[in-house]
Amino acid sequence: MEKLKEKFKRKLAENNYKLTRQREIILETILEKENWHFTAEELFSAVREKDKDIGMATIYRTLELLQNLDIVHVLDFNDDSRKYEIYLEEAHHHHLICRGCGKLIEFSDQDIDYFETELEEKYDFHITEHKLRFYGYCKECKQRN
Repeated sequence: MEKLKEKFKRKLAENNYKLTRQREIILETILEKENWHFTAEELFSAVREKDKDIGMATIYRTLELLQNLDIVHVLDFNDDSRKYEIYLEEAHHHHLICRGCGKLIEFSDQDIDYFETELEEKYDFHITEHKLRFYGYCKECKQRN
């Protein structure tokens, strides 16, 4: 966690931002939970356990800043709620999304990377980004139905 925190602190400094106490608490809260996909409200609740003086406006402003600096990414799943996740350049992944409970499962697959390379070669097209999501039902929701 400290290595990531230092990386993000450096990124803030490179863009003329300071790592204020509030930003540090928010960033630490995000980094503490591995593979956490969270809403602004969920982050607010977790941060409030550490510092009751940090308000919702600070959460939104900080998330916007972290998003602009590519520290967090917004996940828009067209369900009227924005989820965020920490962005790690070296850890590209995809999502399985449960339609029953909203659970998000991350996965990586080398075959998808090969497929991307094949597409680039076949169509003489340079791919800069892709997002892959599968929707269905998790184990727990399947067992309930």
